[in-house]
Amino acid sequence: MPKKRKSRGRSKGSKGRTEFVQCSMCGALVPKDKVKKVTTWRSLVDPQLERELRAKGAFIPRQKVLKYYCVSCAVYRGVVKVRAKEERKVARPLR
Repeated sequence: MPKKRKSRGRSKGSKGRTEFVQCSMCGALVPKDKVKKVTTWRSLVDPQLERELRAKGAFIPRQKVLKYYCVSCAVYRGVVKVRAKEERKVARPLR
């Protein structure tokens, strides 16, 4: 079978086997080095109230929300884009 990518779509290098995580959308078990990880911060307070409290100088706690997406769900959600063959060969800069 032909190889589409040099890394086979994974970032493990020569580490061997990696653990599996569950996709947040479809529930599929995907190797941890292959999933697309999305980190968002969720405030526990209403946005309008949060703005008023911040203006007064209050500390508003936030909660870190981690979501793991398999490749197909990440494409569907717009986390990653489908790229042309030539564009895949060019390394993208880190965010």
